[in-house]
Amino acid sequence: MTHSRDTGLTLDPKFDSSGLLTAVVTDRVSGDVLMVAHMNADALAQTQATGEAHFWSRSRQALWRKGETSGNVLRVAELRIDCDQDAIWVIADAAGPACHTGERTCFFRRIEGDGLVTAE
Repeated sequence: MTHSRDTGLTLDPKFDSSGLLTAVVTDRVSGDVLMVAHMNADALAQTQATGEAHFWSRSRQALWRKGETSGNVLRVAELRIDCDQDAIWVIADAAGPACHTGERTCFFRRIEGDGLVTAE
């Protein structure tokens, strides 16, 4: 049975037991996956209010704006939510590398056998 959350047009995020949603960020132009992070209610509200991606850091237990120290902000072009409203898709324009390592995307390696190689 589907519920109004699944098919309706009311934003009703289904946060997990830690108060978080998974957030997948893709590049607006290329469609590449840039990063995966988490949002709590405050991060989602700040993202909507400012047009810049905000997330919840599980390790620091703190709200953060992507690029607040590096300048590599993510300007939100569109926010989408999945069918049961427990994951957010952030379609964004990146002002610089999305990864804290300096790589354009956090997914800069691929698995080959039991090792990793740099993806082209």
